[in-house]
Amino acid sequence: MKQAVPLAEGIYWVGAVDYDVRVFHGHHFHTPRGTTYNAYLVTGEKTALVDSVHKPFAHELVERVAGVVPWARLDYIIVNHLEPDHSGALPVAVQQAPQAQLVCSEKCAEGLQRYYGIGNVHVVGTGDSVDLGGLTLQFLEARMLHWPDSMFTYVPERKVLLPNDAFGQHFASSARFDDEVDLVAVLDEASKYYANILNPVGSLVTKKLAEVQQLGLEIETIGPSHGIIWRRHTAEIVEAYARWAQGVAEPRVIVAYDTMWGSTERMARAIVEGVAAEGVEARPYRLPVSDRTAALRDAIESAALVVGTATINRRMLPTIAPFLDDLAGLRPKKTIGFAFGSHGWNGGGMPQVEAALKEAGVELIREGLTTVFWPAEDDLAACVEAGRDLARRVRGQA
Repeated sequence: MKQAVPLAEGIYWVGAVDYDVRVFHGHHFHTPRGTTYNAYLVTGEKTALVDSVHKPFAHELVERVAGVVPWARLDYIIVNHLEPDHSGALPVAVQQAPQAQLVCSEKCAEGLQRYYGIGNVHVVGTGDSVDLGGLTLQFLEARMLHWPDSMFTYVPERKVLLPNDAFGQHFASSARFDDEVDLVAVLDEASKYYANILNPVGSLVTKKLAEVQQLGLEIETIGPSHGIIWRRHTAEIVEAYARWAQGVAEPRVIVAYDTMWGSTERMARAIVEGVAAEGVEARPYRLPVSDRTAALRDAIESAALVVGTATINRRMLPTIAPFLDDLAGLRPKKTIGFAFGSHGWNGGGMPQVEAALKEAGVELIREGLTTVFWPAEDDLAACVEAGRDLARRVRGQA
């Protein structure tokens, strides 16, 4: 029998842990540490389930809720966000508790009808609440964090915020709380999650944090929809979100590349050597064998990005294109850099890389570096010098 985990008096975690998942969002997001699908049961005189879980884990949700209260006693089901990793088990929950009133935002109500044919929901917005008798659920719309339907649920009597995708991380563990796991690893996953999911809406994150402060919400515990629950390091993750939303760049250079016969790789290593010679950190990522999610996070959080490619059919390697396409969608701020690459008989793929970097908003500080076939010593020397020059510019911005 799957057991619920007490979060605060009258509030329980009733979600599921997915230790095995390694890709998310249609293979866009790498999840080397797995993930969780967090749902919460809030029990006063009346009872509410806040969110559900991914459909394959519906049985775990059913067991955990039943271990606290019979499903027949469930009064409300709160849907903070429609995405199937959170709502996939909703039809099962509705079947278990047909008497429960569904509560969600207006946009979410539209989606519930489209996804599951579910109507007859109670629509709420910022400032609305549900009295459970002894505990209260207050609602705060959070549109585009990260879907238009998103909202937060807050329990003022326990100072618990249940914000669905905000403050989450893809992190699977037998423990449920931040003070029971490796905090460095959790923050690493939280930063990847923010960069790859929420970075495009940084201004909205800033506004939402300000709104929470203006409303005077006291928050001691944050129960996100993925990963561990924040109870001891709550202020740290809120401060991290405020910092990430401002787009403050670390004085660091990311060198992302792929190579065919080693020419582009030699150039990449020479650029890294030049950056390091100026006392600036360089992080190389050969994209096919690297965690693209981590590479994108580092590219977004760093002051400079250099991208290199070999050539196939006069174009950049197909392993480079997904990285650059994601980068354009994630909108890095105040990033400088350049392109480099190699080619053989005819033309090269580097102009494509330059065009993609411009589309992503990266300021190109120089013409790209090109090698025909194998880099000569003067080619490598030029790469070292380009790395040194870029590092000096990064130091000047710091």
